[in-house]
Amino acid sequence: MPARRSSRPAKPAPKTREEASARIREVGDAIAQDIKKKKKPSLVFPVRSLANVRYDPKAGHFEMLGRTATRTLSTNTVKTFAQSVRLLATTKTDLLDKNDIAGKREVYYNSKSWGECRFDEQPESDSLLDDIEAMLGVNRELLGYIPEERGGDVTGPLVVIDQDSVRGTPIRIDCARLGSGAWSIPSRVEHLRFESKAAFILVIETASLFQRLVHHRYYEKAKCILISMSGVPTRACRRFIRRLADDRKLPVLVFTDGDPYGYCNIYRTLKVGSGQAAHINSFFCVPQAHYLGVTPWDIKEFHLEDATHPLEEADIKRAKDALKNDPFIRHHKEWQDALNLMIKLGVRIEQQAFAKHGLNYVLEEYLPRKLKKGVFLP
Repeated sequence: MPARRSSRPAKPAPKTREEASARIREVGDAIAQDIKKKKKPSLVFPVRSLANVRYDPKAGHFEMLGRTATRTLSTNTVKTFAQSVRLLATTKTDLLDKNDIAGKREVYYNSKSWGECRFDEQPESDSLLDDIEAMLGVNRELLGYIPEERGGDVTGPLVVIDQDSVRGTPIRIDCARLGSGAWSIPSRVEHLRFESKAAFILVIETASLFQRLVHHRYYEKAKCILISMSGVPTRACRRFIRRLADDRKLPVLVFTDGDPYGYCNIYRTLKVGSGQAAHINSFFCVPQAHYLGVTPWDIKEFHLEDATHPLEEADIKRAKDALKNDPFIRHHKEWQDALNLMIKLGVRIEQQAFAKHGLNYVLEEYLPRKLKKGVFLP
């Protein structure tokens, strides 16, 4: 699909299912009008890539620029165009108008009844669903699509007020009273309400470190809500953190491994979003987040020189690429310094490295010292 710069002002994003349904109807009406006029109908999608975004420090997240891609009905695009229209119709009539839900895998199998315009592989339907989400300017959860992956785990001084999906009655979940476990974030979080007297939210990359903090009830001492991401945070996890932080006006601190992936994929995605999903970053990023650790400077300060691992070629490439092309990294000298120092040292360091000084050193010494110092990366 050829890319072009759009001169048309973007329409306000739909905020309700009814508005989203109406937006799809507008798209369908425009296609019908083109056909009646014997014109080739087209669909216009924003280009979803890092090259089509800018970092807006005032908004706190990546925003899309004006490049678009046009999908015009032709002999070469007839199948893809038909799939686009059929998926829009299914979204409107089967999900929005009936207040129903569907998983991405269900979308793929549902297309098997579409005849010659069915999807051959799920990546086709996944990519097209992302295109439609971007075209409509709305997150697909509002359209009724639910993510397949888990959202993350939560514990600490937080009461989540959920809702019985059948009866509609409220359900109160006290995340500090779940024994040795934690509450799992659901795939849809817009309806949740919160009560909390926590001082901040601590977001943790690895499940093992999260479990250590839960086991020792660290949240009681630090008066914080603990959230485990288990790697790159899912959409539900990011949206939950954003809604919780906004609702309770809480600062967010993030604790990942000290490597380019932890910085440029996990943390950056949580804070400002990604290039491919820039059309919904305003929903899913957490601009109030700051980075607590692990940093390259921690290696010397906490005497961890013998607890590091050499950077692999992929790590170095990711770091250099971020320094050159990532709008967020290029905006913040602090992150440039961190990545340059990491490349100079030639090593990465994991969250678990503090166990060198004792299994509970991270919660007894490292975190308290970091929190007391109060200096975090942007």
